[in-house]
Amino acid sequence: MNAPLRKSARPNRLPLRGLPALVAIAALAVVVSGQPAAAHGISGGGLGSGFLHPLLGSDHLLLLLGVGAAAASLSAQLLLWGLAGALAGGVYGALGGGLPAAEVLAALAISAVAALVLRSQNSPTTTGANAGQGLAGSVIATAVAIHAMLHGQAVPAEIAASSWWLGALAASTLVAGGSYLVLRQQGAIWSQRLALGLALAGALLAISPVLG
Repeated sequence: MNAPLRKSARPNRLPLRGLPALVAIAALAVVVSGQPAAAHGISGGGLGSGFLHPLLGSDHLLLLLGVGAAAASLSAQLLLWGLAGALAGGVYGALGGGLPAAEVLAALAISAVAALVLRSQNSPTTTGANAGQGLAGSVIATAVAIHAMLHGQAVPAEIAASSWWLGALAASTLVAGGSYLVLRQQGAIWSQRLALGLALAGALLAISPVLG
């Protein structure tokens, strides 16, 4: 007796629940294309200025999205690692600390965070994930610390600095936490695609001073 014919497989289609992530990525590309590579050194005092500061430079914005993607792909605890890095880097920069080629390092930090997301697909087991948790946290904390250090170097010295930091923290939490919540609801493919874009963007930002 002949086996029943199987229905031909239908071509894969983009799930409707993935459309918001696609729209968000497309919108990000449009926004970033019109932004300067960095927003360092423009931090006037005040809550509003602090809130806008992480959003006005494409390197800051891309890093925050990368942190959210890493948290969605690996562990929400990475958001806490990012917060620790922000506090340490901000204090270090405010006290006059710095690093050579800090702008280039800030750009490469985006690619490093993106690499964590891309690497996450090769660590499916719980044991592997736990083994890499410390490494992932260190990468996130270091990457955020470099950007926060640049913030600290530019922050105004007057009393308004405290409200500036609150604004910057609020915006950073909104972007990183929001991207985490959105990408957590989507398939892992969206985090991977975003990470590919972030890795390329970080590399381009790193070499842009040379090309310019």
